[in-house]
Amino acid sequence: MGDVKLALIVQKPQYKGETSRLGITHAISYQTVEILLADGDTVTPKLCFTGEGVLGIQKGQNAMDLYGITSTETHVKNSLLVDLDVLVCKEDLAKYGIPEDAMPDAEDMGADKKIQVVPFSEIQKAIDEAKHVLFF
Repeated sequence: MGDVKLALIVQKPQYKGETSRLGITHAISYQTVEILLADGDTVTPKLCFTGEGVLGIQKGQNAMDLYGITSTETHVKNSLLVDLDVLVCKEDLAKYGIPEDAMPDAEDMGADKKIQVVPFSEIQKAIDEAKHVLFF
């Protein structure tokens, strides 16, 4: 089977639904799948935020304080902690007036990975290379 590439595209904000959180959770779950694979087989997911999906990943969310639930920011930090590639569409950040430095990082949790703010062409490349593409 080799390396199965996945592209998980989050294009909706977390408001009024769980769609974006489900996309992040699915991306993180790739580690569980690898336990069941034959030796030498791998799964390589890329978690991509486009369109309105970029609205929910800014740092400084207070969801636990306000609502008693974990924030999308926390889920993204967990993604970085498990070395997941997280791509955010540069054009959509600009469209919504979100500065690149508003993206969270997980250094405080010990993560080496960082969010990659990339042009949409890089996200399209991830989609084109993926065997399976999931939209959230």
